[in-house]
Amino acid sequence: MSNPTVAPLIDKLINELAYPLLDLDTIDDFLSQHDYSVLFFTQDVERFPESNDVAVVLPELIKTFPQMTPAIISRNSEQKLQSLYGFRSWPALVFMKGREYLGTMTGIQDWGDYLSEIPRILAAKPSRPPSIGIPIVLN
Repeated sequence: MSNPTVAPLIDKLINELAYPLLDLDTIDDFLSQHDYSVLFFTQDVERFPESNDVAVVLPELIKTFPQMTPAIISRNSEQKLQSLYGFRSWPALVFMKGREYLGTMTGIQDWGDYLSEIPRILAAKPSRPPSIGIPIVLN
């Protein structure tokens, strides 16, 4: 599976830290295998340079919240999955409990915001993601 990007910081997450690169065909299986996960939607780092900032912060978030399993969403699947999870800006971290949606954080945040918001998100009851259009159905 390819990720059409030349973004060394994001490539490092995939190649050095072994974060899986997910697409429409692999996301469901990944989510089913993990109690808590965080999906990183990078979009084009040229247009959304904050994606590089999030790529630096994400490994630190995983150290702080080790119950979360991280994954990168392949660029060729981001638009369809964005409509499923209903966020409106890039980059985005989508938090999941199994295959159920918990919440989203977009852009780069202050460290304190991550420390206060992520525990709240992880403790929330799963809910339906906010919709920005007609949702797609995954298997």
